[in-house]
Amino acid sequence: MEHGFAKLSRGPDAFADILHAIGVPGPHVMAWATILTEVIGGLAVILGVFVTLAALPMAALLVVAILTVHLPYGFSSIKLVSVTAAGAQFGPPGYEVDLLYLACLAALVLGGPGPLAIDERVRRRGSSSEFGKGGTNGS
Repeated sequence: MEHGFAKLSRGPDAFADILHAIGVPGPHVMAWATILTEVIGGLAVILGVFVTLAALPMAALLVVAILTVHLPYGFSSIKLVSVTAAGAQFGPPGYEVDLLYLACLAALVLGGPGPLAIDERVRRRGSSSEFGKGGTNGS
């Protein structure tokens, strides 16, 4: 969600300009699609609702980011360039963190909703109401 909010705070047009510079077609539409995917998808993951559905566009964004932005900088997400009086100076990040995010999305999809996820609570409520309908609960 933070990445989507950061793009919103700078203005979607600023992100659209970046997308245009790297050759993404329809940069304004893609800027808004990216922002909405990051914000809504992030909220879905936090709440544990529709995670499987939200994971696909989120994974697609990560793959595109790897291929268009991070791949030329290698794997490592931290590249110490120098240390000055102002502090550490870092180079552009590689694709390490994007791979970590992809692995996390895969784990959430394959592992299913956890006990605190809204999807799990809805599933449990649905299965308990189905149990009561069958007459097998002693009534």
